[in-house]
Amino acid sequence: MTDTPDAAPAYTVPVRALCAFAAKTGDLDLRFTPAPSAAEGVAGHRRVAARRGPGHESEVALEGRWQQLRVRGRADGVDLGRALVEEVKTHRGPVERIPEHHRALHRAQARVYAALLAAAHALPRVTVRVLYWDVDRESETVFDETLDAAELQAHFEALCSRFAAWAEAELAHRAARDAALAALAWPHDAFRAGQRELATAVYNAARAGRPLLAQAPTGIGKTMATLFPTLKALPGQRLDRVFFLAAKTPGRRLALDALAALRAGGARPLRVLQLVARDKACAEPGRACHGDDCRLARGFYDRLPAARQAALGALEHDPEALPAVAAEHAVCPYYLAQEMARWADVVVGDFNYVFDSGALLHALLQENGWRAVALVDEAHNLVSRAREMYSATLDAAAVRAAKRNAPAALKRPVERVARALGALAKAGDAPFEVADAAPDKLLDALRNYISAASELAVQQPTALAGDALQLHFDALRFAELAEGLDPATSQFDLTRRPGPRGHPEAVACVRCVVPAPFIKPRFEALHTAVLFSATLAPAPYQRDLLGLGEGAAWLDCESPFDATQLAVRIAPLSTRYADREASLAPLAALIARQYAEMPGNYLAFFSSFDYLERTATALQAAAPELPLRCQQRRMDEAERRAFVDSFAEGGRQIGLAVLGGAFGEGIDLPGSRLVGAFVATLGLPPVDAVQESMKARLEAHFGAGWAYTYLVPGLQKVVQAAGRVIRTPEDRGVLHLVDDRFGRAEVRALLPGWWRVRRGG
Repeated sequence: MTDTPDAAPAYTVPVRALCAFAAKTGDLDLRFTPAPSAAEGVAGHRRVAARRGPGHESEVALEGRWQQLRVRGRADGVDLGRALVEEVKTHRGPVERIPEHHRALHRAQARVYAALLAAAHALPRVTVRVLYWDVDRESETVFDETLDAAELQAHFEALCSRFAAWAEAELAHRAARDAALAALAWPHDAFRAGQRELATAVYNAARAGRPLLAQAPTGIGKTMATLFPTLKALPGQRLDRVFFLAAKTPGRRLALDALAALRAGGARPLRVLQLVARDKACAEPGRACHGDDCRLARGFYDRLPAARQAALGALEHDPEALPAVAAEHAVCPYYLAQEMARWADVVVGDFNYVFDSGALLHALLQENGWRAVALVDEAHNLVSRAREMYSATLDAAAVRAAKRNAPAALKRPVERVARALGALAKAGDAPFEVADAAPDKLLDALRNYISAASELAVQQPTALAGDALQLHFDALRFAELAEGLDPATSQFDLTRRPGPRGHPEAVACVRCVVPAPFIKPRFEALHTAVLFSATLAPAPYQRDLLGLGEGAAWLDCESPFDATQLAVRIAPLSTRYADREASLAPLAALIARQYAEMPGNYLAFFSSFDYLERTATALQAAAPELPLRCQQRRMDEAERRAFVDSFAEGGRQIGLAVLGGAFGEGIDLPGSRLVGAFVATLGLPPVDAVQESMKARLEAHFGAGWAYTYLVPGLQKVVQAAGRVIRTPEDRGVLHLVDDRFGRAEVRALLPGWWRVRRGG
């Protein structure tokens, strides 16, 4: 949204968004269809353009104005000499299978581009073409209509008139929002130590459009210190949206609570949306997402306008009321939330909504040209999460499962994939191998399966299901990443293991090692990003692996705590794998002695469940009176919540947990809910073939293989876990770092500067 030169406020809307709002009707239909990938879509558009004559232009920018609306977009193809506009859609299978309401939307988009072209060049009439390109057969199906300029203008104005009232309300909301944010005051009596410094740096980053890496101690109030200045910057910098991204549910909960406090303090017009995973949002579990199976999908787009209008009020008062709005209007709550992402001022969600390959918020950002700020909480997790987003695995066991249940038409294609993996398993004796590219025979087999599965889905939409459908998704992802593999930042690796009847079988992986090339464009599309955590150091690690470069500012905030609050002691035991049995008795004695000296709630962190369980056994033998509570394998959300809630104010128990798991970060246990912690590990990833292969690439790329693979990720987990002890300026506690390596200089350098560490348990 901007102001026009004549000072009349204007609302800018992309052609696609205008048509989706005003011309989309019918069912929500997410039945699996073999739709082309984004790369196939781009290639299809290029193939179509290559077939055109010299007068054809691709990606032609067009813009028009109607009352307060500025409508703009890029037409896929324009031939001005022939007065022709072309809208290209890629697909698989017979055109007749494309639902009529989808085709009507495509026609609406093409007609809007034709209207804009006619107005820009005073054309009396325009040929409007919707072209469907079959990516498998490389054939086109064309639907042409020639309309007078007056007819096109009438169509354009009809769509605009349906959107105009909404746009006017959006302009009014924007003005009210910005006025409220300009007057918004800091919601607390004072800043904590370091909090003002962080808030100032965030505000300056939003003003300058420069990324910021901010390391700020746990307990400083990072959530409010990042949200408040960003919201204050919105009016002056004409920023459209704020994306608050956190890796785990507790971080998102803190953001929602902070935003509620800000709205209570004067930011009431602010619309806040929480995006949650589909399986958590679904109101009809077990139903498929299409009108033939789910009542909430049937006629979804017909009921959406009323639901969308009602949802605006929910976003301004309680983002968690959206499911109730969806229920009242009988629409899918998950896809109502996806729609409301277009109209929210602040969106709270997981990292994947911006950084994954099919990220919703990134797509909306590009489509609408928003000026947006991303606040990335728990940002120390982004490297590992981004690696997961851009890696893919093909497991022989999954292929075997698909083979058992595959439809007849897929038996041979899936067998071909199985043979390709089997040949790789038998091609050597090494349990692990690394290469710069995936083998051609494997990729050929995957492409063959993808083609056959896609054809089956076109002919029999319900036939592709279960393990065969999952293999299709796995094959698509694997092939996409393998074909674009850059050996400088990713690798192909193969793990061999014993299979059925003793025969070797393989797990193939396209493994992202340096995610920077994938997520750097995501940062570049934002106005700016602020990445913050208690454990971001060293700055080069984040800049290198996330692609932020030297242009990203670095801030290491002053701690609100002092050394008298936390007694940090190094217990010079060895927790190395070979020494763990010998460590059990002295470790149990240390925990028992500390509890006897100062009874209360403690957490002890270990490198694995095995080490945890063996220590618990040693503790029960040495001090059976100790109240132990152990983290269990595969705890569900309710069990995890019960574990945390058991650490009550004034309580007395010792909780045993795995470092880097559910209780190592993101939980808040202030006061006497936690008086101490033991960390019996450096948190280093296991030294195995996978880690060593990554270390070699990181060494070649940055000259810091060991630090980037082992030391930095390990110490991040240690400091996060230790941060559970001191949460407020009033807290007091003790921390035992159990491993002799904590005394090394390179390890001590990654520990918080306000700690005063002494040796001796």
